[in-house]
Amino acid sequence: MEDGQSTMNRKYSDILGWFEANVPVAKSELHFDSPFQLITSVILSAQCTDKRVNMVTPALFEAYPTPELMAKATPEELLPYVKSVSYPNSKAVHLVGMAKKLVSDFGGDVPSDTDELMMLPGVGRKTANVVASIAYGKPVIAVDTHVFRVSRRLGLSKGKDVLQVEKDLTENIPERIRPIAHHWLLLHGRYVCTSRKPACDRCGLSAFCDFYNKA
Repeated sequence: MEDGQSTMNRKYSDILGWFEANVPVAKSELHFDSPFQLITSVILSAQCTDKRVNMVTPALFEAYPTPELMAKATPEELLPYVKSVSYPNSKAVHLVGMAKKLVSDFGGDVPSDTDELMMLPGVGRKTANVVASIAYGKPVIAVDTHVFRVSRRLGLSKGKDVLQVEKDLTENIPERIRPIAHHWLLLHGRYVCTSRKPACDRCGLSAFCDFYNKA
């Protein structure tokens, strides 16, 4: 008879195996060409769709292609470029502050260390993990609302907050697939295991899912 840890190990193995077999390619839907563009896009994406962010960033990046140029701007000058995203005023302030900090403390380069990333205005733990994972391949797991929901529904974590879910995922997902595992869970939550009406009838993970099997 399996103990609790053996059962959890098998669950992770089954779910990650399904993703590896069925979703071999998974990546961010944000459009960017550099770590600076990535961190800018991730800051803008807070409580906003990637689709909307991708609509505003081309003009923003054309006007401010480097941290040095953005650092010289004022939030009021950035606002017309980002006014259609959520919380545009505060995000414009964060972007200018982030750029100034990059120039003054990091020589204009986006750091790869999550603690250093969190020193930047507008960058919390989730954003830092996203940038470290995507831009630098760091073996960290970013937990947003989608990853949090999917992880708990599948039974990968019983964590009550994002930090506990992040801890559980980090302990159980091998380092080599942590960067793509973040996208697996996020995209599954965005398009299949949605908040209000999860599409359990077309979900390949239903056999392993605590939420589905309890329902």
